[in-house]
Amino acid sequence: MKIDKKLIKELVENLKEFNLTELEYQDGPTKIKVSKSVKPVEQSKGSAVVAQNKTVLNTNTNEEGVRVKSPIIGTAYLAPEPGAKSFVKIGDKVKKGQTVMIVEAMKTMNHVPSTSDGEVKKILVEDGQPVEFGQTLVLLK
Repeated sequence: MKIDKKLIKELVENLKEFNLTELEYQDGPTKIKVSKSVKPVEQSKGSAVVAQNKTVLNTNTNEEGVRVKSPIIGTAYLAPEPGAKSFVKIGDKVKKGQTVMIVEAMKTMNHVPSTSDGEVKKILVEDGQPVEFGQTLVLLK
């Protein structure tokens, strides 16, 4: 099998562009996985920490509640467009299926629906923040 260096370089560029730690590509029997090592960020419980000039929110909260998680890797947006009203804010009542935010991946806006009825207890990401698959975005009570 010949290694497609151009494809690998493109995948590495996507890692950088979308601020990802790992990316997997498959085309038929050919499967390529690229990843980069990440220095662990020390976090104190319930607070935000600054690492490499970026704010990282502690999403490993042990609080009770329903977790609305990211269905994909991408960039989280709290409003439908810049300057618009946020989909939800802390204290809002939400219904199952209601959009709580958008996660953009590869120029596609993916609406993230609430997984159940409840009240927004915490919003664990900032507008424009990169998110990982399965990362908790909103905590409902």
